[in-house]
Amino acid sequence: MLRFHFTAEDLTRIRVATAPHPLWEIALSLHRLQTRDGRWAYAHWHRTARVRLRDAGLDQVVQGFLLPVFPRASYFPDFLTPAEGAEGLDAGLNAVLAARRRQVAEETAMLAGRVGAPSWVTRLVGSDTRGQLVRALRAYHEAVIAPHEERIGECVQAERIRHSRSLLDHGTGGLLSSLGPTIRWRHPVLEIAHYPEERDVRLEGRGLLLIPSYFCWGNPVTLADPELPSVIVYPLQRDPGPDPVSEGQPLEALLGRTRASILQVTATGATTTEAAQRAGVSPGTATHHTTALRNTGLISSARWANTVLHTVTRLGAALLTGSSPDRP
Repeated sequence: MLRFHFTAEDLTRIRVATAPHPLWEIALSLHRLQTRDGRWAYAHWHRTARVRLRDAGLDQVVQGFLLPVFPRASYFPDFLTPAEGAEGLDAGLNAVLAARRRQVAEETAMLAGRVGAPSWVTRLVGSDTRGQLVRALRAYHEAVIAPHEERIGECVQAERIRHSRSLLDHGTGGLLSSLGPTIRWRHPVLEIAHYPEERDVRLEGRGLLLIPSYFCWGNPVTLADPELPSVIVYPLQRDPGPDPVSEGQPLEALLGRTRASILQVTATGATTTEAAQRAGVSPGTATHHTTALRNTGLISSARWANTVLHTVTRLGAALLTGSSPDRP
C-alpha cells in the first residue's frame, strides 16, 4: 500500500493537471501494448496503433528500445516522466535530455538490476543514447498519441469538470474520496491499495498534483523518488471513451444526426444541458434522445446534484468504435 500523509497546508495545495501529460501518456500507452487488461476500452486505439507503428517503421524500435525502458508492473526511471511535461511534449523531451547525469545513472542502474531488463539501459547516461531515446519517443508520440490528442484532452477536461463539482459540493475531502476504487481518503492520509510496495510519502507542505490519464488502467502510478514533486497519475473515472467515428455517416444513418451527436458527447460524460448544446437542440429534445439511448443500453444516466450526467456504456462504446462489446 502507498500512503500520502497530508498536513493542513497540503490540503490547500491540491491541484489537478490542466491538460494531458504527454510523457506519462507515452509511458502508460506503452504499458497498454504489454497487456490485455482493459483491451476492450482501448479497442480502437489498439487497432490503429499497430497499423501506424508498422507504417512508420517503428515496430522494432518499440519492441527493442521503448518497451524495455517502460516495463509494465515494474519500475521505470522517473526522469522519463519529468514535471516539465505538463507544459507539453517539447518541454518534457527537453527535460529528459537535460536530466542530471547522477539521477539518470542511479535510475537506470535500478532498472538494469530488475529481472529481464537489458543491461544497455545504463547507456542512457550518455547524451547520444538519450538523444536516440528522445527521437524514438517523439516518433512514437507522433504515430499513436498525436492522432488522439483532441480526444484525450476532452477526457481530461471532463475529469476536471467532475472534480470541480466534487469540490464545490463536498469540499476537499469529497474530491480526494472520488479518485477511484483503489484510492481511499482517511483524513489525513490518502491510501492507494494494491501498490507493489509498502511506502509512506509525507508531503510536508509540498502539496499534491493529480494527473488524470487516458491510458492509465487499473492502479494509479506515482514517482519512485519521494524527493521529487509529489504526483498521482490515475485512471479517468470512466472508461477511456471511444474515439468518434470519422465524419462518416454510418452512425448518423443508423441513429440520426442528433442522437448520434449526443451519443458521441457522452463518451466523455455530459449533462443533459451539455448534450443539448453539443447537438444544437433544446434540453427537452435532448432528454427525449437520452431516454431513447438509455432504454437501448447505449448510455447510462445518473443524478449529479441537480443535474443528470450521461455516460456511454460498453455497448455504446462498441457502436462508436465498431468493436465487439464482448471482446476483451
